[in-house]
Amino acid sequence: MNKLLQPPGWAPPKGYANGVAARGTMIFVGGQVGWNAQQQFVSDDFIEQTGQALRNIAEILREGGAGPEHMVRMTWYVTDRDEYNRRLGELGPVYRDAMGRNFPAMTCVEVAALVEARAKVEIEVTAVVPD
Repeated sequence: MNKLLQPPGWAPPKGYANGVAARGTMIFVGGQVGWNAQQQFVSDDFIEQTGQALRNIAEILREGGAGPEHMVRMTWYVTDRDEYNRRLGELGPVYRDAMGRNFPAMTCVEVAALVEARAKVEIEVTAVVPD
């Protein structure tokens, strides 16, 4: 399946992979925010929005015949990196509940704003389902 790329002598990353090699059908999940299937926000809380965005991603992956174990890349856009860092302890269980212990290559970027004004996080994913 996917092969994690970890150069010898590098400290292991926590909660992500430095790189992933994969072969198969690629699935691209557009940026998901923390709203429900009716495009309605039910919370302005960062952790709750993140949980919903991750559940949205998992549902889209299922629609493509994939699961979190097929993720190879994940990009997070957050409007407040300090809140992201401060709440990592809360974020871990929410992530694992939606994605399990699947940690793709990951990037997190602080942005001034997202297109959806209430959104505090937007996450996009690339997954590869083996042939």
